[in-house]
Amino acid sequence: MSLVMKFGGTSVGSAEMMRRTADLIEKFKAEWGDVVVVASAMGTKPVKVTDILLNGSKSARQGDKAAYESAAVQLRETHDKAIDELIESTEERAALKAEIEGFITRFLDICGAIWALQEISPRTADVIGGMGEQMSVRVIAAYLRQRGMAAQALDATDLIVTDDEFQSATPIIELTEQKTKAGLEPLLADNVIPVVTGFIAATVDGVTTTLGRSGSDYSASILGRALGSKEVWIWTDVDGVMTTDPRIVDNAQTIPVLTYSEVSELAYYGAKVLHPRTMRPLVESHVPLRIKNTFNPDHDGTVIVTRAEDNISPQGVKAVTAIKGLHMVTVEGRGMLGVPGVAARTFQAVAQSKASVLMITQSSSEQSICFVIPEDTAVDVVSHLEDAFAEELKNRDIERIGQVDQMAIVTAVGSRMQGVPGIAGKMFTALGDAEVNIIAIAQGSSECSISVGIRESDVAAAVQAVHELAVEASR
Repeated sequence: MSLVMKFGGTSVGSAEMMRRTADLIEKFKAEWGDVVVVASAMGTKPVKVTDILLNGSKSARQGDKAAYESAAVQLRETHDKAIDELIESTEERAALKAEIEGFITRFLDICGAIWALQEISPRTADVIGGMGEQMSVRVIAAYLRQRGMAAQALDATDLIVTDDEFQSATPIIELTEQKTKAGLEPLLADNVIPVVTGFIAATVDGVTTTLGRSGSDYSASILGRALGSKEVWIWTDVDGVMTTDPRIVDNAQTIPVLTYSEVSELAYYGAKVLHPRTMRPLVESHVPLRIKNTFNPDHDGTVIVTRAEDNISPQGVKAVTAIKGLHMVTVEGRGMLGVPGVAARTFQAVAQSKASVLMITQSSSEQSICFVIPEDTAVDVVSHLEDAFAEELKNRDIERIGQVDQMAIVTAVGSRMQGVPGIAGKMFTALGDAEVNIIAIAQGSSECSISVGIRESDVAAAVQAVHELAVEASR
């Protein structure tokens, strides 16, 4: 069975990093046999190729011809520098530079059209935004060949088929599986390493699309599912998913095993882990996903599994996360008691403001509903609520629409908290001992997480207190 390895922009951001990445590919090719590589655009600060491309196209739309021409120069210098440092053969180096120049010429041509029209469509933005991946995979494949490995660069536009929702397309799984197997399995059978562009795909008609946020991770999981891979690895610059933010808690640790449901909870509540869309193809096909560190490759990292029986971690809290910059809104009044549809009308009004609701609680007496939203959406949400309940506010059936600003949510996550008596009690005791006032509480029916709404100023104390429960569970 194959291994799919995705390397992000940092891992391919320079000639030095490409050498390190090639070392890893060579090592795991020897261990696994069939290896598929997915790569992002070059992306080491301060030079991030995708940013250069997109900023260049924006400059073209604003009528700044000099800026997008300067972007083209920067793209050329960035890739030529890596090629000069990596590729020894004069002939191979010239051929590779000519191929890269073809993409830069196309970038300039498209920017010229944008400059003339003073307009850029999502479809055009996708074409430009994916060029960085198309250039990087060609450099990586050429360097692997120089090191004696059979490797071939491929554009995922020939493998991943999506709808036409440009900027955030959704794969059509059946067609994608057919094209991926047809495109990659013969190469693997011939002992060739496919080096595939992340982030981009194409419609049924072959029009380039992109997969949205964390698109290259998503590409890897889509290919892993299509090939029935044994695992998918995401190479990054950390050892895996941490028990909490190490900037808040000194003794934060790497978590060896997580379930997909736990990672989804962590991502939802602010932890910088995988986007839920990345995980969906692997959840459905039961393919484990592992997060590993390019700079510490011998570390096992964090493996994310689907089946509960694969989760060998101890019971209790496994991770703690926090999200700041929130606002709590409360709709309350004695006239709400037993009146059908109040909650529905409340969240219909919220939906009209296009705000994301992060947490909801309701009193058992049905006299109040409170929910937590991003702070920058609060004014619009309250305005929509006041319009929706204007009559009830006038008649005092709803007494007030209250607000609390500078809020945060702290969440304890652990799928094996389910059915363990006393977890919530320990959490609330720990918060009480830390003198953290709990303003609101929410727990899903899956019992995978417990969330509390607190003052933003109490976040550090709250995270440190609850994290001790995770440390205790790991002993």
